[in-house]
Amino acid sequence: MNIRIRNFKTDDFEDVLFIESESFAEHNPFAYMHFYEMHGEMFLVAEYLDFIVGFIVGYRLNENEGRVFSLAVREEFQGRGIGEKLLDALFKVFYSNLLKYATLEVRASNIKARNLYRKMGFIPCWIEKEYYSDGEDGIIMKLKLSLYKFQSLDLFAEKIENISLRDAEGFDERSFSE
Repeated sequence: MNIRIRNFKTDDFEDVLFIESESFAEHNPFAYMHFYEMHGEMFLVAEYLDFIVGFIVGYRLNENEGRVFSLAVREEFQGRGIGEKLLDALFKVFYSNLLKYATLEVRASNIKARNLYRKMGFIPCWIEKEYYSDGEDGIIMKLKLSLYKFQSLDLFAEKIENISLRDAEGFDERSFSE
């Protein structure tokens, strides 16, 4: 299955809302447009044959941390590695923005998602009691990006290379020769 991960476009909005409403009991369509406007490079979709089959939304939580706000895959496409590809792509965006950690929260009852996040390297850190509006607990999970084994570095290698070149331009070799 040839899945393409790309940045969200406004034309994708209807498909994202369908997947979101199919996946989550709590539904807030305006949040997605807000995230697109504020964090466009961290809003990604998975496309199969010009059909949106999943999405992920993240944002910079603080100086060192990126937060996974939402991840969902159409029900009929689940279990095919699409969630992993979306997470991997978002981790690359986080890493290229020099973030050190990725965090998220997941429903305590969502065993399928918890297993995916553990497989991707997330570690459960603590439980937020009654985190969700229905009273269910949320589990906060965290991943140190430097420990993550990226599937492929091609998407952000150029950005990292440009940062390294910029830093090297200011390097004065004489300051270390004394």
